[in-house]
Amino acid sequence: MVHGPDPSGDAREAIVAARRRTLRRIAALEQTVAVIIEGTEHTSTDDEHDPEGATIAYERAQAIALLTQARLDLDLLDRSAARLAADGALACAHCGDPIDAERLMAVPTTDACVRCARGT
Repeated sequence: MVHGPDPSGDAREAIVAARRRTLRRIAALEQTVAVIIEGTEHTSTDDEHDPEGATIAYERAQAIALLTQARLDLDLLDRSAARLAADGALACAHCGDPIDAERLMAVPTTDACVRCARGT
């Protein structure tokens, strides 16, 4: 008898892989934010009047926003991992039906099945 891939293993693997990618993204963004902040500490630029100041302020704000989102994604991934049943199933937070492994592989931070995500 030939068996296909284990969907529960795929779901668990999707969450673990997404968590690894997110941790790498967080580390890179933390480094970017640190470099931006360090660069601005040693200059006397005035964001309001310096032509480069607005760019630096924008880059800093953008990097901090991306870092905040990455940390939120990590939290959502940890919540998903904690909700995985022993068999690897993950219940929809809205209706309680299992979330398909394919959906978890596509959107590992999800807490909703396709039907609930569509609002149907």
